[in-house]
Amino acid sequence: MDFCGTWKVYSEENLEGLLEVMGAPEMIIKMRKDVKPVLVIERKGSNFTYTMKTPLGTRVNSFRLGKESEMTVADGRKLKCTVREENGKLITEAEKFTAVRELQGDDMVETITAGDVTFICRSKRA
Repeated sequence: MDFCGTWKVYSEENLEGLLEVMGAPEMIIKMRKDVKPVLVIERKGSNFTYTMKTPLGTRVNSFRLGKESEMTVADGRKLKCTVREENGKLITEAEKFTAVRELQGDDMVETITAGDVTFICRSKRA
C-alpha cells in the first residue's frame, strides 16, 4: 500500500474520548478538537517518517517496521510502540493503544482502539 504523500484530515470520530483515555491534558483536548491536521508520510524501505502539521505545531516521528520506536504525542509525551505491515495495513501497537492505518478507496483511514474507546480518522491526499 502506498501511504506516502501528503494527507489532509477531513473527519475525526471520537477524538476527545481517545485523548481522555490517553491521558492528554484538558488544554490539549480543547485545542485539538477544532484542528484538522495535515499528515506527511515518507518511506525509504522499512523506514518511515510521519509528520503531523497543525497550527498548534509540527510533530515528526520516525520508525522502522518491526522495531520498537519512541513516538511523541500531541502534548509532548513519549510513547514506545512497534509498527508492522500486514496485509497492506500499517499496524501500531503500544501499551495503551492499537492503531490500524489502511487505504479505503481514495481515503486513508486510521482506527485507534484504546481501552473501550475507538477513534476513526479519515484523510484524503492533499
